[in-house]
Amino acid sequence: MPDSDRAHYAHDLVSDVLATADAENASSPETFTRRVLDELEQAGEVENTFTAYYKAHGVEVSGYGETDSFGSLDLFISLFRQQPLEDRTSRTQVEALFKRLINFIARCRSGLRKDIDEASDVHDMCLAVEKALPNADRIRLFLLTNTVCTTTSLPRTEIDGVPVSFEIWDLTRLHRMSSSGTLSEPIVVDCVPALPCLATPVTDRDYSVFLAIMPGEELHALYGQYGTRLLELNVRSFLQTKGAVNKGLRETLLNNPERFLAYNNGITATASKIEFVELVEGGRAISRIHDLQIVNGGQTTASIHYARARDKADLSQVFVQMKLTVASPDRLPEIVPEISKYSNTQNKVTVVDFSSNHPFHVAVEKVTRALWAPAPDGTGQETKWFYERARGQYSDALARERTPANQRKFKNTHPTAQKFTKADIAKFLHSWMKLPHLVSRGAEKNFREFMIGLEDNPPSVDIRYCQHLIALAKLFRDTEKIVSSHRFGGYRANIVTYTIARLAAATDQRIDLDRIWREQRLSDALTRAISDLCVPVRELIISPERGANVGEWAKRPECWDKVERLPWQLPDDLAAELVDPAAIAASDGSTGNAMHSDVAIASGIPASEWLAVAKWAKETQNLEPYQRQIAYTIGRYLGREWTISDKQAAQGLKLMREAKAQGFRTEIEL
Repeated sequence: MPDSDRAHYAHDLVSDVLATADAENASSPETFTRRVLDELEQAGEVENTFTAYYKAHGVEVSGYGETDSFGSLDLFISLFRQQPLEDRTSRTQVEALFKRLINFIARCRSGLRKDIDEASDVHDMCLAVEKALPNADRIRLFLLTNTVCTTTSLPRTEIDGVPVSFEIWDLTRLHRMSSSGTLSEPIVVDCVPALPCLATPVTDRDYSVFLAIMPGEELHALYGQYGTRLLELNVRSFLQTKGAVNKGLRETLLNNPERFLAYNNGITATASKIEFVELVEGGRAISRIHDLQIVNGGQTTASIHYARARDKADLSQVFVQMKLTVASPDRLPEIVPEISKYSNTQNKVTVVDFSSNHPFHVAVEKVTRALWAPAPDGTGQETKWFYERARGQYSDALARERTPANQRKFKNTHPTAQKFTKADIAKFLHSWMKLPHLVSRGAEKNFREFMIGLEDNPPSVDIRYCQHLIALAKLFRDTEKIVSSHRFGGYRANIVTYTIARLAAATDQRIDLDRIWREQRLSDALTRAISDLCVPVRELIISPERGANVGEWAKRPECWDKVERLPWQLPDDLAAELVDPAAIAASDGSTGNAMHSDVAIASGIPASEWLAVAKWAKETQNLEPYQRQIAYTIGRYLGREWTISDKQAAQGLKLMREAKAQGFRTEIEL
């Protein structure tokens, strides 16, 4: 890659980190760590990450994660430099940094948490690592740095019999991922031995299809190495062994492995290119697969991996049939979702396209590119909020401005503080929709839940919808600053999303989003309310029930139930600013804005009607039990003049339509 491109990336990365750290009142190393972990989580490299910085004699750590799909415990250490290209990080320095992480593991085993304040996020991290160590299948140590490292790999080792691997994410590797146009580095698989295959008749010149038999041991090794990256374009996440299908897979693998090929439907995979070798007995075999993705059969793959890794199953007699579709890289985003949609039959699933090409994301990008935000404080300088639908779009757009003057103009028009991503949208909306426990589960899992909800209840994306979306972005970003100003010392991300959710509940989502859009700022009354509310919210978050640590507690619905019941009086000055409910319903009806409309429509149906459909469904058995419960809950809430959530409203309207289609008599028009 050209050195000039990397230099531009290094400069932009430092500028972005420093600007974000200043805006959020955070340290630049902490901001850098969080940024890189968010990117790695979206890439499928890590899961469930948690940032907390600790340093002592010979010990240093920047965060940890537990990657379920790998069965691994991950630990991170960061090295951030404001002048990253001036010096290279030597192999000796890299080894010294990893040594500090290894010492941290040893200290956790010996009870480091006992020496740490229980109210701090570092204590939470030490406790989680201590609990995870006995059950970890392997340990991965990550060095995250914006410098260039002279070494890119270190040999694996062991700690008390547990395999330990080293991951170096330096400037070169981060730049490669950012500029590749994909969320993660391409997967290239060498098939040893080569896989004999059969080519199917050509039916479309845009792709080719091959059939092969994959050894179970090979599939286990692939998943062990790449984890969810193999399933990046899949519409299904692994359901562990709770469903009947996965339990059956496990039982067959353990008790009748020789019958697995006969019983199982196999996997469907895609690739951009495959290489062959000629067989002595005739025919061809696949020797290398480029850009391998499993688009159906993720549960089969993960079940095989866990049976081998956790149950010590013998996979020597396990084989899996594979249908491999080969298409050019530019056609894969179009073909893969359709293959996923039509080939998923083992479990009932919601069809979700996680790619950037989903119509919702395309529509948001189209509207925001032409949407000028009002100048704040009468400065006269209108700006735009830049929606980065695909990774690297902001950097690419900046790079197209060839001269320094044009690049300065671009940044003035599109400030880095006004850039937001798909994962950000999921955080903004789920916080507003009173789902902070989902936000607390991490960017990737929260985004997955957001996309599932999007399929059930797609909004009409127009100018006003995007104005309100940006208003929520401003609300979220400014709440981050307010929470940071309190210097709580940890759990800022959880405090922010829970504070916004509690505020949405207290105001019935009647905060004037149009005003936030017009003024590009929060009102003084709203700012004071957030500053006041975040204090008791934090106290409930850091007081977990039943022995859970804070990070895990914040992910539970019970945590939100507790915060939602928090006694808090809405300040009079903020109450005076709230929008009239009738005005919300009327305006949303004309614009197609979905941020309030479902709640307004569902709340307009009398409580007696919801209770009636619940009774009818129980008598006729025409709806699912959970739908009867939702109808009853909505009726009870409305009868007591309580507020229902967006999710309850969306599900309620859906079941009401189903009930009408199946004969429930009502005069309500939906």
